[in-house]
Amino acid sequence: QVPLVESGGGSVETGGSLRLSCASSLMPATYCMGWFRQAAGKEREGVATISTGGTTPFYADSAKGRFTISRDNAKNTVYLQMDSLKPEDTGTYYCAARSPCGGSWWLRHPDDSNYWGQGTQVTVSA
Repeated sequence: QVPLVESGGGSVETGGSLRLSCASSLMPATYCMGWFRQAAGKEREGVATISTGGTTPFYADSAKGRFTISRDNAKNTVYLQMDSLKPEDTGTYYCAARSPCGGSWWLRHPDDSNYWGQGTQVTVSA
């Protein structure tokens, strides 16, 4: 069973919005959740992470003010609301889980995740 399954990717124009979802089969009280992305020819980078209770989010500078991470532990789902999208946001977006939580450190060390989803493509056209 795949523990993390993303959905919600697609193609939008600059300035548009998308909402990504990540359905998890992991125990929400154990794992912090995060969103990472990888553009073609580039390394995977952190976008946002959130604590087990959903009260403490961390954002990469590129996401601050435009993206919002949230989680609904009753549904065991994590969301990434992306507004004011730019062409440089294009890439494959991955949901990840980590225990113990890594906060902003985890954003800079994506390889230290415990679980990964299969990814969902986001394309922003100019």
